[in-house]
Amino acid sequence: MAPSASSSSARTRAPMQHIDRKELYTSLEARIRYLHSFLDFGTDDIEALTSGAKYIQALIPAVVNIVYKKLLQYDITARAFQTRSTAFEGPMDEVPDEESPQILHRKMFLRAYLKKLCSDPSQMEFWEYLDKVGMMHTGLGRSHPLHIEYIHIGVTLGVIQDILNEAILSHPRLPMPRKIALLKALGKVIWIQNDLFTRWYVHDGEEFTDGMDFGVVEKEGFLHGKKVLDETAEASSSSSPSAAANGGSACPFSSVVESKDWAAASASAPAPTPDSTCPFSGASKAMEGLSIKDKKPVLAAQDNEDARSDTTEKASR
Repeated sequence: MAPSASSSSARTRAPMQHIDRKELYTSLEARIRYLHSFLDFGTDDIEALTSGAKYIQALIPAVVNIVYKKLLQYDITARAFQTRSTAFEGPMDEVPDEESPQILHRKMFLRAYLKKLCSDPSQMEFWEYLDKVGMMHTGLGRSHPLHIEYIHIGVTLGVIQDILNEAILSHPRLPMPRKIALLKALGKVIWIQNDLFTRWYVHDGEEFTDGMDFGVVEKEGFLHGKKVLDETAEASSSSSPSAAANGGSACPFSSVVESKDWAAASASAPAPTPDSTCPFSGASKAMEGLSIKDKKPVLAAQDNEDARSDTTEKASR
């Protein structure tokens, strides 16, 4: 039996938003607005990313090493590093490894890119640069065109997200509500970046984009003629004396804990156990096994201050 007009009108319906399909393919700002709305990306996510930036930045060197170890494990992904990039004019190894000049150069830019993800996502420039990263991998906007098939882009983003997820969840003192908020916000940013890659690969909406001008060729790390990546700072920070002194084995969280030195506490422990393992122990041993899963840390090492903070947050909900 068909529903009566009265019962149909009695149901409460949320207003349906109109999305202009053409704008999704011709206006980056309209596309970002739609993605933000669909993913519920808002002020809570921006706050989580801002307050959690120091934790993400502490992980960046290990993330970069793991990613490039993975990319060099397969000939089909390693071949991309035999192509000269726009910015790099130095010598190139025919068969690249982790210490090849072109790989060290690429690591520098990946560090700068990941640091950019820790900047201000409330600004349109943030999303414009992520869109430019997608464009540049399809051969556009570069004096030396680079073409990377999307399958490799997608799985690389997956590896980055997997590493960050495990490391943040394994943080010894970050309260669980903050972990959840940070992981949710990061996940949304990574999936928006994924969309800003795929829009340059798929043919959806191309009836609107035929003949569009995609901008001038710019140097890597530049947007609208302005330098937005500081790869030189990343190069100096990656070779800092403290990092060299520790041989890359220090806990990446040691510089961001507020109340005690986790790395020192782990080093002074009488015998390493799963409860006292640095969450990046797998990455600090020359990235053995290409993962950080050698030893699963148990989150029983939270100090009293963070435990009280966690309890307070739960009570307020």
